[in-house]
Amino acid sequence: MNAASTDSMSLRVLIVGCGNIAGGFDLGRPAGYLPYTHAGAYTRDGRFDLLACVEPDDKRRSEFMGAWDVPAAFRSIEEAQGSGHQFDVISICSPTDCHAHDLETALRLKPKLIFCEKPLTTSAAETQRLVDECAQLNIPLAVNYTRRWDAEVLKLQADMQAGRWGELRSVVGYYNKGIANNGSHMLDLLHLLVGPMDIVKVGKPIDDFFANDPTLPVWLEGPQGVPVLLACGHAEDYAIFELQLVFSGGVLTMEEGGLFWRERRAVDSEAFKGYRTLDAGVRQAGQYPGAMLKAVDNIYRAINQGDPLASTGESALAAQCVCEQIKQNARQDL
Repeated sequence: MNAASTDSMSLRVLIVGCGNIAGGFDLGRPAGYLPYTHAGAYTRDGRFDLLACVEPDDKRRSEFMGAWDVPAAFRSIEEAQGSGHQFDVISICSPTDCHAHDLETALRLKPKLIFCEKPLTTSAAETQRLVDECAQLNIPLAVNYTRRWDAEVLKLQADMQAGRWGELRSVVGYYNKGIANNGSHMLDLLHLLVGPMDIVKVGKPIDDFFANDPTLPVWLEGPQGVPVLLACGHAEDYAIFELQLVFSGGVLTMEEGGLFWRERRAVDSEAFKGYRTLDAGVRQAGQYPGAMLKAVDNIYRAINQGDPLASTGESALAAQCVCEQIKQNARQDL
């Protein structure tokens, strides 16, 4: 059994869907790694008991049970509902098309909290309905926009609010693999750092991974008219998720999804007297690998101490609404 199961205060967990984000990404990684998955984070934290999982694929379900020492398993969430087990936390890691159904059923199991992968559902209207239903039932809903638990991102947010980089001049985000899939991660991050944004122009769609979820170049404007540009890669080439922020005091770039950060500060030019330029900069490791542990700690504290969740159904809905408006604008421009 997990270490958490010996703790009388441990929270009983049901994981719905046994794919990569549920636990697969952490299999075969070296000892001492920082977990990227739900099962990995719950296990490492030690205050959770992985009581059961749901997975329709027999082989995948069996492998997940063995890898994470899960004592009970079901082919469907309805089977879990009828099992008599009670769960404190339900992690929904199933495909996006299944989220609405799984969320609806999870609510009937009356957990203390639901932790769902993004996007919450396939439509903002459905997400709004389920967010409202969670609120009515007083069941907190956390959404895995992981960078809201990234200590480096939160430090940047504080630095920006304190003006430590000076005025924000412009932002460029680079992403691929769909505006709803990966683009919503970028938009959620921009909401956190920049604030609400208006859509100015949407470019031509790039179909690089999911049907009905194109990657779209977008020009937005943040508060005080700050230009925010979303530029596209192509998922068949390589993964890309990077963010460059241009301030009056220098340029800060999040690289490799937050695994690294590059800082370049404004200095007096040695070549051209009277001019300012950017220095060679420094590249340092970020704290993104610790984000999932921060997430489950936030979940534990939200349940036991009433702490606010860093990423909620409401914040996820805001990003999804922008995604849908971007898609609508792209269709109108075709």
